[in-house]
Amino acid sequence: MTDPAPAGFVPGRHLIDSYGRGGFRFGGMSHRGSILILPSGISAWPVESAAGIDRASLRPVLDADDVEFLLIGTGPEIAILPERLRLPFRERGISVDTMATGAAARTYNVLLAENRRVAAALIAVA
Repeated sequence: MTDPAPAGFVPGRHLIDSYGRGGFRFGGMSHRGSILILPSGISAWPVESAAGIDRASLRPVLDADDVEFLLIGTGPEIAILPERLRLPFRERGISVDTMATGAAARTYNVLLAENRRVAAALIAVA
């Protein structure tokens, strides 16, 4: 991957152009590591495995007021999000789906193209 994305935050809504080899390409840039996508932009997400997903790592999604769906890409395999982490989203009316990162990235692109209010937390895969 070349043209690394600036550290921190890339504003705007961007399709995921590709994923794998430890990162993602979007908006003509690449990022090594996991990413958190909100309607306001994309930022680095310091989660390396499904076991590292906790309420603090998902807090930015709960704090956003423009999210209807949250897709969580849990790496190469599907992992179940514990009910204690799902409950705060249900209370806010946000649907949460967990799936392998590749499926989550593709689903995110479809929902974004439909102009849905979607967020995605994507764990980088090799």
